[in-house]
Amino acid sequence: MSQDSTAATEAARKLSGRRRREIVAVLLFSGGPIFESSIPLSVFGIDRQDAGVPRYRLLVCAGEDGPLRTTGGLELTAPYGLEAIARAGTVVVPAWRSITSPPPPDALDALRRAHEEGARIVGLCTGAFVLAAAGLLDGRPATTHWMYAPTLAKRYPSVHVDPRELFVDDGDVLTSAGTAAGIDLCLHIVRTDHGSEAAGALARRLVVPPRRSGGQERYLDRSLPEEIGADPLAEVVAWALEHLHEQFDVETLAARAYMSRRTFDRRFRSLTGSAPLQWLITQRVLQAQRLLETSDYSVDEVAGRCGFRSPVALRGHFRRQLGSSPAAYRSAYRARRPQSEPAAVAEAPVPHQRSPHERSQHERSPHERRTAAATAPNGPTAIGHAPPEPGKPGSDLYASGRPVLPGQRERPVG
Repeated sequence: MSQDSTAATEAARKLSGRRRREIVAVLLFSGGPIFESSIPLSVFGIDRQDAGVPRYRLLVCAGEDGPLRTTGGLELTAPYGLEAIARAGTVVVPAWRSITSPPPPDALDALRRAHEEGARIVGLCTGAFVLAAAGLLDGRPATTHWMYAPTLAKRYPSVHVDPRELFVDDGDVLTSAGTAAGIDLCLHIVRTDHGSEAAGALARRLVVPPRRSGGQERYLDRSLPEEIGADPLAEVVAWALEHLHEQFDVETLAARAYMSRRTFDRRFRSLTGSAPLQWLITQRVLQAQRLLETSDYSVDEVAGRCGFRSPVALRGHFRRQLGSSPAAYRSAYRARRPQSEPAAVAEAPVPHQRSPHERSQHERSPHERRTAAATAPNGPTAIGHAPPEPGKPGSDLYASGRPVLPGQRERPVG
């Protein structure tokens, strides 16, 4: 890049004289979720100077003609229109109503103009789709809710989508994951503008952690993105999920897809929003979580049943993604489990004891015999399936709402 072009780029990044960084414009659209929309309004729109939080000036702008309808049938009337964005040094798009519909062209033009004049542009959750539609994420790293990351990556292939992060700060363009991650990013902005003390004071007022560590990995599930179902690569992805207990690598997956490694990497990323190796490691760690929660397998056995070549590999990836060792995760999970929750396979009889089923009919107590008769396949209260074998996970023991541990990975401030 020549000196002239470099100077022009630097000049473009300087904030226009009519814009001030502490003036925050929040761009609202009809159909947007109320929670995400309220986050920047609460963070930047309430005077908390008495608590040591520097004041911002908030401009709530309608991104289209009103009234704006939001979740629950509420109607909002924004006091400003798109013209007010011209005064803002920070523009926040808290959410977009549908990842399948294009944003209004006038709103996209306003965002481009603000960015050209040096404004900081922020997209919370699905607001990243609006930034991408405006071309502001081209060639940049970005994130969004993990459910929508594959769609964002497929629709805008020039965007470097990372579904693992809670938020991504790329200088003058910032994006966050879903819902509560918007609070993380707004606190990060306050920290960047005014320091950790101000961000900490605001976090105390909001009753939230001043800085959450880790990323979105602990919230991911094994469901496939909706748009992958009709793609030929779906069969390979499904095979990988069914054979996580086997040791195979990305080269194996590429061969099953009849693609070169380079082509497979590109196609896989466009469909899932993640590099295939990182995706595979994440799925193996998720499987390890399930086994640690629902079985009595040792950590070494869990590593083997999740396709890791050694327990050391499992421990390293587990700690990087979840900020905890496998053993500590299992202990914390069991400590958090409600007392009323039925004991899973983790409470199966120890090897030197014999369960009632293992003892002969004459060795069982009357109560054990009545219980066995009532639950036998031909008994009056048969439930239609056998209980899980000791030490093996049951299909109904894992729920998406399980307790999770926060990770320990920190992102650099800036």
